[in-house]
Amino acid sequence: MEQIRQYFERTIQQKISEKEWMLFSSKLSFEEFPKRHIILRAGQTENHLSFVETGIVRYFIPKLENNLTFTFVFDNNFMSAYDSFITRTPSPYQIETLTKATLWRITFDDLQTIYEETEVGNLIGRKASEDLYLKKSKRELSLLNETAEQRYQNLFLEQPHLIQYIPLKYIASYIGVTPQALSRIRRRIT
Repeated sequence: MEQIRQYFERTIQQKISEKEWMLFSSKLSFEEFPKRHIILRAGQTENHLSFVETGIVRYFIPKLENNLTFTFVFDNNFMSAYDSFITRTPSPYQIETLTKATLWRITFDDLQTIYEETEVGNLIGRKASEDLYLKKSKRELSLLNETAEQRYQNLFLEQPHLIQYIPLKYIASYIGVTPQALSRIRRRIT
């Protein structure tokens, strides 16, 4: 839990008072998920904003033949089906762990309480939502402006020590190519 406090204090560039931290931390729940666990199914409404302490998580749209992977979340990052979380509507996609994952989670209702009862709560909430938005925007711009090879190299540069845990079929889906095309990209790079 101290990892989250340090992350927040770094992000908001100020200390969180003990009183506010005690209230905030009292609303957090710690959960461990095994590898290949579905955290959120399509059609369910997201009720948590989560901080990934350890692990890798993927977001995907379930399809009959090949699921469409569109996001990976790594250690020390927020994750949520945020569109579902804020609108309180069912998610059109699923969230699954790719490795064993440990998460610190806060429910929608508890987050609203934090917003109402603390000064720092709104700042933390804003920073978390900005973080999720910036990652989404970066991903969209990458799809519009970069080649599949550039997207693969960027993923490799961002998380070189973790990418080895992601099955190649998910990486191929994420960069928008077939597994065979990814094999050709990897051969060209090495």
